Amino acid sequence: SAFVVLILTSQGHVKPLKSPGLTDLLIDADYFMAVAVLSAKRSKDPNTQVGACLVDQDNKIIGTGHNCMPNGGDGKLPWNRDGDKLDTKYMYVCHAELNAIVNASAKADVKGCTMYVTLFPCNECTKLIIQAGLKEVVYLCDKYYDTPETIASKRMLDMAGIPKNKLLVFISSVESSSSEKYGHCVLCVVQNNSFFLVSRKCNTK
Repeated sequence: SAFVVLILTSQGHVKPLKSPGLTDLLIDADYFMAVAVLSAKRSKDPNTQVGACLVDQDNKIIGTGHNCMPNGGDGKLPWNRDGDKLDTKYMYVCHAELNAIVNASAKADVKGCTMYVTLFPCNECTKLIIQAGLKEVVYLCDKYYDTPETIASKRMLDMAGIPKNKLLVFISSVESSSSEKYGHCVLCVVQNNSFFLVSRKCNTK
């Protein structure tokens, strides 16, 4: 089956990957954010899917995460956004950044790592990022930029001297074909501070 990846990088250049003999390679930021986007697709949250990718100082991925319920809570705890506070997801959900750090810290030292995340971290995740000793946050969208939680996050990151860098342009398509000609394409697009994924048929030839 055919397999093609196409990235419009943060520099605005289209870089197809071919095999063998790669000549145009993804820059690191695009690759790691693509992993974060794919991680987000594992979330069962019907409204907001967030993914994170933790990268060490050698540019190796040491952990990924997505927003999910804590162990033992899957299928038992609510994903509701409205209603009594105890009946909403906000009291229970584990954010992508937390899961990426926890998953990585079980096998590696996360100090000095960079967090790639599809949504700007909330204030609680930012506390964890700072206390874990991460050196940088790279994010895809910032749709809650005017909320107290995000404002507090940015204030804390600035005080801790941790850079927060937005990946300005990111379009990724992954095509996989079960026939000779057509594949199933997943397209990630950032628009108006939000990212979304759509599926379509695509020609891989």
